[in-house]
This record gives sequence, C-alpha cells and structure tokens, in this order.
Amino acid sequence: MNAGPRSDAPQLSAVNYGPFGRPLFNDPSVRKLSRVGVVDIGSNSVRLVIFDGAARSPAYFYNEKVMCALGAGIAETGHLNPEGRVRALAAVARFEAIAQSLGISPLTAVATAAVRDATDGPDFCADILRETGLNVHIIDGPEEARLSAQGVLLGWPGSYGLVCDIGGASMELAEIRDGHVGKCVSSSLGPLKLLSMKGGAKARKTYAKEVIDDLCERMGEQKDRLFLVGGSWRAIARIDMHRRGYPLHVLHEYRMTPKSVRETVKYIAKSDIEDLRSACGISSARMALVPIASEVLKILVSRVKPTDIAVSSYGIREGMLYEQMPQKLRDRDPLIESARFAEAKDARMPGFGKTLYDFIIPLFKSAPYTTKRLIKAASSLHDVSWRAHPDYRAEVCFDNSTRANLGGLSHPERVFLGLALLHRYRNKREGTRFDDLFDLLPPEKQNQAEILGKAMRFGAMLWMEKDTQLGEMRWFPKKKLLELRLHPSAKPLFSEVAEARLASLASSLDAEVKVKFTKPSTEA
Repeated sequence: MNAGPRSDAPQLSAVNYGPFGRPLFNDPSVRKLSRVGVVDIGSNSVRLVIFDGAARSPAYFYNEKVMCALGAGIAETGHLNPEGRVRALAAVARFEAIAQSLGISPLTAVATAAVRDATDGPDFCADILRETGLNVHIIDGPEEARLSAQGVLLGWPGSYGLVCDIGGASMELAEIRDGHVGKCVSSSLGPLKLLSMKGGAKARKTYAKEVIDDLCERMGEQKDRLFLVGGSWRAIARIDMHRRGYPLHVLHEYRMTPKSVRETVKYIAKSDIEDLRSACGISSARMALVPIASEVLKILVSRVKPTDIAVSSYGIREGMLYEQMPQKLRDRDPLIESARFAEAKDARMPGFGKTLYDFIIPLFKSAPYTTKRLIKAASSLHDVSWRAHPDYRAEVCFDNSTRANLGGLSHPERVFLGLALLHRYRNKREGTRFDDLFDLLPPEKQNQAEILGKAMRFGAMLWMEKDTQLGEMRWFPKKKLLELRLHPSAKPLFSEVAEARLASLASSLDAEVKVKFTKPSTEA
C-alpha cells in the first residue's frame, strides 16, 4: 500500500458525503456513547448489556442474562419471589463488578413491572444500593413502553406502527410515528401472572381479551405494522421459523403475518413442549411461558389487525441508549454508521469505501434510495474481512452480513448485502453453504447484488489510494454498453487480472465494454 497519492493523480478537491452525511462516530457528542452499560431488572430475567462500537448501531460488547423469575407468585403474595430476589441481587453484584473491571461503572439500571408492583420492591432496590452502590430506577408502565419504543426506533429510524413489549408481569403498547413515540399504555398482562390464574385457559382467554380491548380503546385504531418486543415474543418467532423451515435464523426484523401467527399458536398447542424447546433452542424457563404468551399474541393480533408483524431484538435496553443520543445521531441511518465504523476499524484503507461507491454508483443511477444505501454499506464493508483466509473470505463476508447485529436491515436486504460482498471475492455463488438463503431474494435482486459485487471486485484493483479520482464508469443500459474511462496514470493498474474482472462484470450486465485512457475534462 502506498504512503500517499501519486503527484500525477487528480485529487478530489472537496469531500462530498452525499445523502448519507459526514460520519459521526468520532464526533465528541457521540464518542462518549462508544461504550455504555445498562442493567434491566425485569419480572422474568435480569440482564446486563454493554454496548460498544458505532453508537447508532451498537455491537453487544457484553451480554449476560440470568433467569430470576422475580415476578413469580407476585399476584398471590404481593411480594417478589424470595428465591428470585436472592438470584437477582447476586446477578446485579456480578454485573457491577464486571463494569468496574471494564472501567464503565456506574451502570444505568432500571427495574420494571415486578419491582414496581411488589410491596418489597423499594426494599429490594435499597439492598442493591447497599450491596453494590448501584442506584436502580423503578420506572412506571408508560415509561417502560416509551423506552421499549425508543429501542425499536434505534433499529428502525423513522418507522411507524404499534410496539408491543411483553415481560413476565406486564405488557405495554406504544405508538411510533415518523421517528417519535406517541401514546403509551401499560397493563398487568404478563405470562407469569397468567400462569397462576384460576380457571385455566378459558379464564386466561377471557381476561386477556378484556385487557387487550381496553388497551386498544385507549390507543385508538392501529392498523400499521406491529413490532414485537420481549423474550416470549422472540421465542414464538423462533418456533414460527422452525415450523416454516425458514433458513435465516436471525430474529431481528423477522416478519410474520396474522395467518402465520394463528398457525404457529396451533402448532405450539399440539406439540410436545419439551421436544419443541429442544428443537428451537429455547430455555426451559422461557418455554414454560410460551404457550400462555402465544394465547395472548393470538388475541392481540386478532384485535389489532396489523398489516404485518416484525420482531425486534431491540427493546428497553436499547431504548436507554437511544435516550442518551443527540438528535443528529438519532436521525442517522444505523446501517451506514455501522458500516463506516467497521471500515474505519478493520479496512486496510479506511475511507476508500467512499471512493469505491462514487466509482460504481453510475451502474445504479436509476436505483431507489433503499438500494443505494445498501450499495453504500457494501462499499464501506468491501474490505473489512481481508484478514480471513482467501479461500473462505467470500463466505465470511456473507456470514457476517446476514447474521451480524445490524439495525435498519430487513432479511432480504441482509441477503442482498451478503451476496454482494460474496461476489466481491468470487464470481460464482453456487456451491456455498448459504445456497438455501438466496431464494429470500427474487432473481432480479440476486443479479443486481452480483453486479454490485463484481463492480467492487473490479474497482478494488484500480484504486489503492483514497480520495483519488483516476477515472469513471459510464453505463448505457439501452445500448448495453459499459464504458470505462481511466486517467493515463491508472494504466499500470489495468492489468490482465483487472481486465478479466471487468469482463466478468460486463458479462453479468450482458454488456459490451469500451475502455478509454483519457484525462477528465475538468483537469487542466
């Protein structure tokens, strides 16, 4: 790699970041969020999450959960589960010790339904403060709904619809519109409470229907997307994947229809719970609540009648991070910020992704913004897996893109991004262990991803210096003509291998190629 640009190479006079804006991860107001730890003391579990990386699309530097069932039996006794209380206190003490060792203490901690409903909830928080020095904030139901909705906005900026967060001892609804949280309501409709209800399934169904009817009346008509937040919903989604034989086992942004929810509820009811738990990799403690939670979900979907249903892995913990973000960061695309952060951290030439994007985007002039953002992300990520063995680089790229914890990506978009990066390192996609995932994209999108990947594969051979403009591609789709114009200084780079890669790109475009060595008209 050269130390600097050649003196005879034309330089870009000014940086134009286009519709994606200047990268923000090094901004002082953002860097302080580069590593944040939060503790969520729920009715069923107590969890520590430490976020790291690009704050707008954070990675999970540390993620530990302890199933404590604090809310078990609270309906009868009014007190926290004694055994769960001991387990929870030990878990929080461990989490605070971990935070201190990492230099991020004190943590931000919240407690939800079980602690706020129990008569001994304040005493429990006092015990935590005395034992660990951690101050726990007991939040009310609407605040829990708001934070969960903000977690959804972390992954889906500008989204709209109804967020439903189910915990062990409560269920919340929140409205989101244009990137903002609207009305928020809460109820005691949690599976831990329903588990001990007298009267069995019939009584649970009657009670759940009454509560959901009341919540929906208070929220008003909501027929857009339904976002599902919470461990019980995610477990049901995992079972839905299993029932359907769905190939991409990523819960975030997994989509269900009202019909598939009804079919999965029936499937759960007729299945052996232990066999289903084992097949889907769900913990015993979580699986004990799944049949009851599925009854609630069926009633909710029937009452709300959403256009579609999306599963969110982001919830209250991510909402707590979102709470600390400046608005300029909230407004950013999480995919783009994450890709830029990865490039800055792992690419051999950070910043070259922008040059590559500018070079290949003429091939996609008529593409919508939704596609151009994927092209931008792919350009930033095209070189971050260079440390992988060359024989496996293509598969590593695909695996990372499809299964990484990334916000702002639907499942088909994950496959598109992964397929483009796979073709960045190999011409053919057949014969990989991912062949069953390709069908999540229609054939025309598969071809578009192939073109993008081959364009990056070719472009990466010509540009070894960022902020250097050595030429341009022009695409004439009606003529089926791909024209490459190179600055004379780039001629040594246009080798036999580069020429072969250009020919492979032209083949995917079903195009003729013309290559010209000429100085740009703007150059003196």
